[in-house]
Amino acid sequence: MSNYDLIRQAILDRECITCSYNGYVRKMTPHVIGTKNGNKQALFYQYGGNSSSGLSSNPFKNWRCIEISKIKDLKLNSDLFQTANNHSKKQTCVDNIDVEVNC
Repeated sequence: MSNYDLIRQAILDRECITCSYNGYVRKMTPHVIGTKNGNKQALFYQYGGNSSSGLSSNPFKNWRCIEISKIKDLKLNSDLFQTANNHSKKQTCVDNIDVEVNC
């Protein structure tokens, strides 16, 4: 199964993932997947792991727009579904939405 397909299924099943992106191991919940300018991208809520900017104590600031082709070592984990209350805020990560979580 491709990274795209695994993320898509995780959205449908409300599951969390662990992966490596830009050299950092991250724990995230995918919320939206599709394309922007022809690139496959997904909007994630990051709740664990690391990133270049670190995780904010303000959960509203832990949204990540990630290009699917740059994700490595992707796997599902058994963590509970994570999100922040501002998910309904208009996102700009994905123009052509394939699947979006229903929070």
